[in-house]
Amino acid sequence: MTSPPGPTPSAPTHDPEVGERSLSETLPPYVVVLHNDDHNEMGHVVRALLASVPELDTERAMAIMIEAHLRGRAEVIACPLESAELYRDRLETFGLTATIERA
Repeated sequence: MTSPPGPTPSAPTHDPEVGERSLSETLPPYVVVLHNDDHNEMGHVVRALLASVPELDTERAMAIMIEAHLRGRAEVIACPLESAELYRDRLETFGLTATIERA
């Protein structure tokens, strides 16, 4: 004898907004640091920052350049390591000195 069919189990659903964080929230943050030097002109540094880090606008790039000039270093952006490596490498192609530090 067969039993009457019961409720069928529904397929599990996936809601990406519930209980999950974005990749940038789960990866440890790193900071790209621009270091002052005596051979790059200020305008070149601002143009290099704008070309290397798309998140920056002209005002922020100028502020970073001034801070590096006055203090010897300036934080450019905090981001996951892979992005930080890309931005550092781009800045170095312009002849700038940049490093990465754990935030």
